[in-house]
Amino acid sequence: TNMPGAVPHTSTLAYVASVLPYVTALANLGVEGAMAADRGLAAALTTYRGQMTNEVIAHAVEMKAAANPFL
Repeated sequence: TNMPGAVPHTSTLAYVASVLPYVTALANLGVEGAMAADRGLAAALTTYRGQMTNEVIAHAVEMKAAANPFL
């Protein structure tokens, strides 16, 4: 189903509701604090300080992945 196309206002509200806690944590705690406080957010980290931290993406672009310091 194409929710954004069918009900754009509702889909925007749903998107904002799902993303807002992460944006708020990043704003209030900074990157390091937010990552340390939320393992799910930390698991979504793909790059950090110039290093690729996601092994799947690193492999796809033929780079070596560094360890994610928050996991």
